[in-house]
Amino acid sequence: MFTDRIEGKWIEAFQTVFGLCKVASGEQVAILSETQSRAVNVHLAELALCGMGARPFHVVMPTPAQSAPVPVRSTGASGALQNNTAAVAALAQSTMVIDLTVEGLLHSPELPAILKGGARVLMISNEHPEALERLKPDENLKPRVREAVKRAKAARILSVTSEAGSDLVADVSDCPVAGVWGWTDRPGTVTHWPGGIVVAFPGRQTVNGRLVMQAGDINLTFKRYVESPITLTVENDYVTRVEGPGLDAQLMREYYAAWNDREAFGVSHIGWGLNHNARHEALTLYDRHDINGTELRALAGNFLYSTGANEFANRFTLGHFDLPMMGCTVALDGVPVVENGQLVEV
Repeated sequence: MFTDRIEGKWIEAFQTVFGLCKVASGEQVAILSETQSRAVNVHLAELALCGMGARPFHVVMPTPAQSAPVPVRSTGASGALQNNTAAVAALAQSTMVIDLTVEGLLHSPELPAILKGGARVLMISNEHPEALERLKPDENLKPRVREAVKRAKAARILSVTSEAGSDLVADVSDCPVAGVWGWTDRPGTVTHWPGGIVVAFPGRQTVNGRLVMQAGDINLTFKRYVESPITLTVENDYVTRVEGPGLDAQLMREYYAAWNDREAFGVSHIGWGLNHNARHEALTLYDRHDINGTELRALAGNFLYSTGANEFANRFTLGHFDLPMMGCTVALDGVPVVENGQLVEV
């Protein structure tokens, strides 16, 4: 899209976020990347930290060989660290880690050890810096996300309906709930930029029903808008049928089948977006190389349904779909938090 030269405005955007993370002068900050990371973002992180008086250092891992039968996208579970204990120790001993791996550490097996060491981790999504600049965290997001997390944690049932025919019910009582507003200033915590989302990780045999995707919904793993209807039947957490007459359903069936792994069909997480600055049409304005799609995950009022790894349900797989859906009504114990695709403000 644009020339990937260093822009002062992008350094300022990175410094704004690092400031919210309370990066201090003299603080030793680890910049984690891999050989296939977006180089301009790695450079921007270093320059921004140096300009703030911090003492950054780099941990650069070789991007591992691909082990899957199909391209792996949108997992949030980078394999770049490859259980390298020396690299993990270096990150854990830092008070701040800037995560610039391609997929991010959010669901990586090494993350707990890094957090246990006391590091706070900022995962910068693999987006072009123009998108990151536009989606600098809004301080109003924090109370909105915290309230959504509070309500989700108190709920027993999350239900999803739509005029297109969706009718899904999830038992979310006692399941982990996470909220992200785009920065963190507390030791032992992780966040990602862009932010503005709340997600629950249901336990086993807790999700049942039907989801109907329609034109304008999004398959972020494929980085494309849905143009023809897809009906997903979910039984005891697992997608058991993918039906639809068009190419969208066909491609999803093919990708699922390629994994030859039942866990790829299981529920990873469910939630909704809270970021009013995120744009539904954003995928049309970037080349696929330039976007990771976190903006569409955080889009205010979308219902995000994801399949694949869910460590809280003891489910591990690299097969993953992130599916933001528009026009849904999301309710907690019968009380809508999203109504026909619009946030219900409290």
